[in-house]
Amino acid sequence: MEPDAPAPRPRVLELYSGIGGMHYALKESCIAAEVVAAVDINTVANEVYKHNFPNTCIYPKTIEKCPHCVYFPISTSAVHPDSRFVACRESLYCQGMTMDEFNKLDFDMILMSPPCQPFTRLGTQKDVLDSRIKSFLYILDLLPSLTKRPKYILLENVKGFETSVARNKLIQTLENCKYSYQEFLLSPTLLGIPNSRLRYFLIAKLQPGTLCIQTSNEVLEQFPDLDSMEASDISSFSQMLSADDNNMEGINADCCANEIKNGRDETVLYKLETIRHVKQKQSQDNNSSMQMIQDFLEEDLQDPSPYFISTKSLLRYALILDIVGQTCRRSVCFTKGYGSYVEGTGSVLKTASDVELASVFQSFETLSEDEKLTQLAKLKLRYFTPREVANLHGFPPEFSTFKKKILHCCVKLKILIYPLLVLILRWKTMKASICLFSCWWEDSH
Repeated sequence: MEPDAPAPRPRVLELYSGIGGMHYALKESCIAAEVVAAVDINTVANEVYKHNFPNTCIYPKTIEKCPHCVYFPISTSAVHPDSRFVACRESLYCQGMTMDEFNKLDFDMILMSPPCQPFTRLGTQKDVLDSRIKSFLYILDLLPSLTKRPKYILLENVKGFETSVARNKLIQTLENCKYSYQEFLLSPTLLGIPNSRLRYFLIAKLQPGTLCIQTSNEVLEQFPDLDSMEASDISSFSQMLSADDNNMEGINADCCANEIKNGRDETVLYKLETIRHVKQKQSQDNNSSMQMIQDFLEEDLQDPSPYFISTKSLLRYALILDIVGQTCRRSVCFTKGYGSYVEGTGSVLKTASDVELASVFQSFETLSEDEKLTQLAKLKLRYFTPREVANLHGFPPEFSTFKKKILHCCVKLKILIYPLLVLILRWKTMKASICLFSCWWEDSH
């Protein structure tokens, strides 16, 4: 009897592919899948992606149809009515993905992380009225009409997406197309990673197949495979998520300042921080289930001087910086402005391990500018390097940008949005034996 032929490798389409975080996550899942195409308009991101995945076809173009494009039908085929000749008055790279192009890729799975700016806490929150979400709405319009609908879909976005009109349109489309699905709000802190980055995830599977987990209409805030975890573990992880993300993400010193302005009777110890916030941070730093910041730092950083914070920024923002030490077990979410802007863009590192914050900031506001700078210099504050930010976002050591200037651009362009998926796929560290990809795949193979 001849052996069974190997199952065909699933074909994956990666939309908003950025620098390849989703692709790395797919590799971590151990599924022998093939990324047949990666689509992104960002030329810098595409350079990095191509360097790390040279055999993957990249579409350097927009997803949605460009308003400047003129479409000339060249086919009256009922099968592929969208076969068109396209001429753009603005750019060769904004032609958009046609229905015919999607169908030719013949993909089994979509991985995507649509633009998050329309839903972020600090953004415009225009939701579907934001022009940057047009590409996502275009995908939802095309999905029901594809010749072969993908069997699997994974989507990532920011917290806030779960209450958006765009999310409601997504769910309505999935239900109309007969997908079973589950939504999550998950953070690296669930896995012992010291970075609060709460993110929305959705996994979906085309019926008649179903997810191999018990689905719920609620957005889950813990990983689905809980059978192998002790009840105490589940409780501690849930508490960790609640404390570190729902309360701490976004609670920086500017929030402390607002509390003072609002007249709340909390005693300020130093640096605009109240007793409550100091205790909360101490509790996080004492959580032995969380890794230390030092585990994610560059060991061979020979010249840290480019990352030291300027004296001008120190004087202006010293009281609202989120400062962490090498032995801390927490950091706040990094944003696209990190390194260019100071306020609310991410934590900074105190490299002077023998200096306590309290000693520097005690009676700080009574000092002259020169005295303030003398005090602040003791802390040796610097930004995390782009490689360190990548480490905190789950990129593997082999990830390379091949040019130092490109690495800086990667952080500034906010194309590190995807890598939490890598962390999700490593949840074996939480005593689980499968990953979210396996939730789709298990009953099919």
